[in-house]
Amino acid sequence: MRKIIITLSSIIIILLIILLNFTNIQKLIYKQEYSEYVEKYAEENSIDSLLVYAIIKAESNFDNDAVSNKGATGLMQLMDDTAKEVATNEAIEYTSEDNLNDPELNIQIGVKYFKNLLEIFGNIAVALAAYNAGMGTVQGWIDEGIIKEDGSDIENIPYKETNMYVRKILNDYEIYQKLYA
Repeated sequence: MRKIIITLSSIIIILLIILLNFTNIQKLIYKQEYSEYVEKYAEENSIDSLLVYAIIKAESNFDNDAVSNKGATGLMQLMDDTAKEVATNEAIEYTSEDNLNDPELNIQIGVKYFKNLLEIFGNIAVALAAYNAGMGTVQGWIDEGIIKEDGSDIENIPYKETNMYVRKILNDYEIYQKLYA
């Protein structure tokens, strides 16, 4: 009987330790790296920094040297043409694709680009779809009635990758809000 009580006590202590450290474990997974840049440019563009962290987590998992199979580069996985266009329109100094590995520049341009998408589409989920699939593609889906402008039927996104991408970021955003808000 005494062994059972000791065993149960040990199990309870272990479970308490795990529960008490669960948030810390989650914070290792849901990082807030590059916070000086994320916070600065999120505030500058009136975007929730926790949403920016969720985008970076999905795009590169905070790997500044990440390059996609399509050539997107850096933390926010920007394409060179997109970065050039945003930089030109916003008077941001950008000289070449090599600069996209600069965390500050990548976050500055990525957040500005996402803000532009939010202004165009007026909805986080639809803007995320455009960040992944492109503005023209998403506008085509809206024009064809595949998805609604308000994002209420985002599950109808026809590209499986984009559909999963939007869901992942929205889910991660919720987790970031619970952990850090």
